Amino acid sequence: MEHALSPSTLSELRRPRPYPAVSVLTPTHRREPYRAQDQVRLRNVVAEAKKQLETDPSVTRERRAEVERELDQALAEVDLTYAEDGLVIFAAPGEHQVWSLARSVPERVVLSDTFLTRNLVSAQAAERPYWVCSVAADRVTLWTGTLDRITEARTGGFPLTRRPENFDAERRERIGDTPSTFRDEDTRHFLKDADSALSAIVRRHPRRLYVTGEPAALSLLDEIGGAAKLAVHIPHGGLAHGTRDAVWHAVAPRITADLRESTDEVMRELVAARGRKAYAAGVDEVWQSAREGRVRMLAVEENFRMTVRGDEGGHLIPATAGELDAREDIVDEIVEQCLETGADVRFVPDGTLDDAERIAGVLRY
Repeated sequence: MEHALSPSTLSELRRPRPYPAVSVLTPTHRREPYRAQDQVRLRNVVAEAKKQLETDPSVTRERRAEVERELDQALAEVDLTYAEDGLVIFAAPGEHQVWSLARSVPERVVLSDTFLTRNLVSAQAAERPYWVCSVAADRVTLWTGTLDRITEARTGGFPLTRRPENFDAERRERIGDTPSTFRDEDTRHFLKDADSALSAIVRRHPRRLYVTGEPAALSLLDEIGGAAKLAVHIPHGGLAHGTRDAVWHAVAPRITADLRESTDEVMRELVAARGRKAYAAGVDEVWQSAREGRVRMLAVEENFRMTVRGDEGGHLIPATAGELDAREDIVDEIVEQCLETGADVRFVPDGTLDDAERIAGVLRY
């Protein structure tokens, strides 16, 4: 199942496809006893997708059979042992994908000529992904993290390693000195290559970067002056050869502290925006501003969901799930719209925005 949504992947998902491109969404659960219910619910929503294909007069028998095969293959790939809070299946002629999301989604089936991506976009923003690069003189590893997990990223040539014979002990003996490993010229070249590889990944997938290593290693990276110099440095050696748990325990306190600082910064910006009357609060007001491209910074509580429908005046009013014309994922729509217009989207802990009805924006004008 897929997790990482890169700009190139998102662009590919949004590419127009021959009708029908089917999007199947369902909420899932991380723990028992709900997983057994999730399996039944997932089969039912896939069955509903097939029913819609069968009753759609614009879908030929051959095309329907082809998409149904893709749906069946996608369903077979789902392993709810690793379920998070939402699941999305995309199926179209000749292709399918399964996405696991750390953010709940409404249960729905959509047939269109593109896949429904707004829930993926919102989940990606809510996860606040980051990179961790762990550096040693003979090995550099890369990790991808979110709020509650970290996994090794085997991409862009990582992990990078040096063979032991690259360390010239005889040379050190000849010159009568045993210099610091990180003053060795071969080590400098090795870490410079690692920094170049890291810079390429960060350019393709921009996100906050943390670098762990001995103080001497971090100092050398400062001298090299690439992506690692601009990262948050965590002086902690041994992690390039360490386990996932070791890396997580080393970086988690800093991640937590950065999240608290980020929340405080968001609140200061909102207070300042309110003072200069560049502020919007509540779903309806923020939605109107987002559609006009006026939102510069959007703040949303982490677990905020709301179902709405429109009235004749173009405003959003609360609704219940299943109601005619109800929009169950309006918060995800707002998040996607704001990101499309270049806004900074920040998720904050539940209860932070009580006085703003759980969603607020700093306006450009």
